[in-house]
Amino acid sequence: MVTINKQTNSKFTLLHTDAKTNARAGVLTTDHGDIETPIFMPVGTLGSVKGVQLKDLTDDIKAQIILGNTYHLYLRPGTEILEKAGGLHRFNGFNKPMLTDSGGFQVFSLTGIRKLREEGCEFRSHIDGSKHFFTPEKVMDIERSIGADIMMAFDECPPGDSDYEYARKSLELTHRWLDRCINRYNETAPKYGYGQSLFPIVQGCTYPDLRRRSAEFVASKNADGNAIGGLAVGEPAEVMYEMIEVVNEILPKDKPRYLMGVGTPVNLLEGIERGVDMFDCVMPTRNGRNAMLFTQNGIMNMRNRKWADDFSPIDPDGTSYVDTAYSKAYLHHLFKAQELLALQIASIHNLAFYIWLVQEARKQILADNFSAWKAKMVRKVSVRL
Repeated sequence: MVTINKQTNSKFTLLHTDAKTNARAGVLTTDHGDIETPIFMPVGTLGSVKGVQLKDLTDDIKAQIILGNTYHLYLRPGTEILEKAGGLHRFNGFNKPMLTDSGGFQVFSLTGIRKLREEGCEFRSHIDGSKHFFTPEKVMDIERSIGADIMMAFDECPPGDSDYEYARKSLELTHRWLDRCINRYNETAPKYGYGQSLFPIVQGCTYPDLRRRSAEFVASKNADGNAIGGLAVGEPAEVMYEMIEVVNEILPKDKPRYLMGVGTPVNLLEGIERGVDMFDCVMPTRNGRNAMLFTQNGIMNMRNRKWADDFSPIDPDGTSYVDTAYSKAYLHHLFKAQELLALQIASIHNLAFYIWLVQEARKQILADNFSAWKAKMVRKVSVRL
């Protein structure tokens, strides 16, 4: 049995489970600080959260942890630069916890320019067409060089509509790769003087028996935390929720559970209700750059004509300074004029809202009021304003 050797001071403290649901409040401790769960993690693919400066990210949005992506950071700036800088924390100045995706999703989404085999995956860069080869061992080495507090295992992320036989073979490959990731992790050490955790990823598409099999395999690895991958890739939302329930029946309750790449505000609330602790998604920034604002009272399209002469604050109930510093009419004007400031304002607002949402969920869990609050919030955040 291949299991993960404890190399970190990482610890997850489960503080409370809601009286009527599986929603949990906890604290994940890392060498770069504590993370209060449930938590949303802004995506900083290339070491930066698009359009958001560090001070806004930490002081205004109050991000506790962000993501970097192994595939993108490997291509640029490259591990040589990151090692010279002393790791990603020193390179980008974010001195709080960070997590790196393994790049598996990015590599396997390169349809037509990648070749998959037992040893690993050959692919061509989306930047210049140059040829590269990722193995589980190489990905672990890259993540050591990046230096994130949490490293994700290298997996295959199969299409959401995969047939059973493909999903089964993909799952078995992911499990073999996980053992190779663990072996490499165990025989290497962090480069920058602080611990790095390795999180395995549960796969299995939308097949309950495969999901159970994968969750049992992952649970046996003694990781500091575990992830659920391969969801929100085209399957109906109700199927995603069913798979979360299947997996969370098996994953250890004393370890954080990370649902990768999800999602809308409603997805977050439904995931929290089912016992998920950690989330990430590009939606708040990507949709923000396309003029979509999420609020606790509904969704606003800031390009709509109705906002052109609405001089009220962007979001009087918002938590970011941008919410009251600017008016709806002004933000509408910026989008219509294609001013870059519009993208920044919308990104900051949406990230602040997402983090407010999970923090408020945590308060309601601790008060044993999550179920009633969640039902109300699902209705409110879904309204089109």
